[in-house]
Amino acid sequence: MKVVVQRSKRASVVIDDAAVGAIEKGLVLLVGITHTDTESDIRWMAEKIAGLRIFEDDGGKMNLSVQDIGGSILSVSQFTLYGDCRKGRRPNFVAAARPEQAEGLYDAFNAALRANGLHVETGKFGAMMDVSLINWGPVTLIIESQS
Repeated sequence: MKVVVQRSKRASVVIDDAAVGAIEKGLVLLVGITHTDTESDIRWMAEKIAGLRIFEDDGGKMNLSVQDIGGSILSVSQFTLYGDCRKGRRPNFVAAARPEQAEGLYDAFNAALRANGLHVETGKFGAMMDVSLINWGPVTLIIESQS
């Protein structure tokens, strides 16, 4: 599992000119699932992100998590995170999980985030989406599951 984490002042997902998810301050997550991911990877990633201290405290240090600030999550599925561009000019997506596997794990990931007390908005799995955000900092991290 691979997740791009972006600290955001506000963000939204639009599909066919209709807003389907929006948050104020919090995190935008671009979520990639690979074919070897398990429920264990999902739980580990949700706990890691829920407690990740990337928001500044009163002293200006990154000591607060999205939970600490009462922030929200905008979670967007993105199989292209597993695109391999080392050969040729067209990405190879063989490392990305097939949709029938990935969708269930993506849903489980969002449920695990909610189980950590977070408000989670999403895009729509497999849809063409317009994602907008104001990256706060900017702060952008890439987290890969431990397996």
